Amino acid sequence: MSRTKLGALVMTVLLLIYVALLTNTGLSLLATNILIAQVMGSLILAFPLIGVWAIVVELRFGLAAEKLVARVEAEGTWPDLQIETRPSGRAVRASADAAFAKWSAAAEQNQTDFHAWFNLSLAYDACGDRRRARVAMRRAIDLAK
Repeated sequence: MSRTKLGALVMTVLLLIYVALLTNTGLSLLATNILIAQVMGSLILAFPLIGVWAIVVELRFGLAAEKLVARVEAEGTWPDLQIETRPSGRAVRASADAAFAKWSAAAEQNQTDFHAWFNLSLAYDACGDRRRARVAMRRAIDLAK
C-alpha cells in the first residue's frame, strides 16, 4: 500500500470517528427537553452528513484519477513535461511557464482528447496550482469515460 493510500485511509478512519462522535453528541442534545440544545443537536447532525459526503466525493475522485493514471501508463502515453526542477523538487518558474503554455495550447486544440487534459493537469500540478490541476483532471476523467 502506497503512502498516499495509507494517508487517505488514516484520514478517512479519523474523520469517521469524528463523525461518530459528532453524531453521538447531536443525538444526546436532541434527547434533552431544552429547545436551544435540540436546535444545536440538529445542526451538529448536519456536520457528519457533510463529512461523509466529502469523503465519498474525494475517494471517488482519487480512485478515478488512479484508474486514469493506470490507463495512461498501460497505453505508454505518459508525457514528458520537460519541466526543470530545483533540488527541492519545485519547478523552475521559467521552465514551468514554457511547459504550461505548451500543454495548455494542446488542451485547447484537442477539447475532447482526455490525454490533452490529463497532461494539462500534470502541468498544473507541477507548477503548484493544485486547484486547476484537479479541474483539468476531472475533465480528463469525464472525457475518458
